[in-house]
This record gives sequence, structure tokens and C-alpha cells, in this order.
Amino acid sequence: MPRRRARRWRATLRCAALALLLCRPAGLAAAPGDELAGVWSNPHDSVHVELRHCGAGMCGRVTWASERAREKARAAGTDPLVGTELLREFTRTGDGRWRGRVFVPDLGKTVAGSLALVDNDTLRARSCALELFCKTQVWKRIG
Repeated sequence: MPRRRARRWRATLRCAALALLLCRPAGLAAAPGDELAGVWSNPHDSVHVELRHCGAGMCGRVTWASERAREKARAAGTDPLVGTELLREFTRTGDGRWRGRVFVPDLGKTVAGSLALVDNDTLRARSCALELFCKTQVWKRIG
């Protein structure tokens, strides 16, 4: 009889441990944007941006930039580039989709932008000036 009780007890503990690993209590639910949080690199690996929570949405600040990227930004009036917030006021618009404003340092302008999470390590970033001149880049997670 004691062996059966011990087996049941171990089985109960295993089930409880599995339940803790698979389920989160409601109070610990992932915050919107957690899937975006991290450091991302542009296609040419010339700028690294850290996406993080800011207010009710997400924002992204330059954590590293190549010398050429810093020079182009400086020529357009953005100095220093490292530390500049490029992605501003991004809010969720759908599953893995976000809208906000993008500061383009080599133009010195802020334009409309969107982000779409392709997979855990790939982000499609799009910015448009006057809804006519748009640019899309695919960014990769590096941290």
C-alpha cells in the first residue's frame, strides 16, 4: 500500500510540474509586444535597434551603427545616431502586426510605419512618406 501511495504522489507532482510549465496564470500573461522585444539588425547589418515596451506600445532605439550609417545620419542632421529612437509609438493592429511612426535619420524625417512579425527571428519593417514613397526591409533578430 505505501508504494502505491508514493507512486500516486510522484505522478501528481509530475502532473503539477507539467501544468506549471505549460500554463501561465492570467496575471503572468505575455504583454503585447513581447514577441517583438529584443535587438534587431537591418538587412545590411549597419544598424542595430532594440525594440522594447514604452508606454502602451513599443519603441526602438539604435544600440549600434556602422561608421557609414553614422556619417549619413550626421550629414542629415542626426548626431549622434546611437541612442536615437527610430521606431516610435508602435501599437498592435493585429496578430503580429504593428503601426507607428518611423524616424528616418538620413532624411531627418518622421514617416508612417508598420511592422509585421514573419517568424520569431524575422521582422518586415515598412515606412511610407505620403503613402506614395514606401520602403520595406526585412530585419533579423540578433538578441
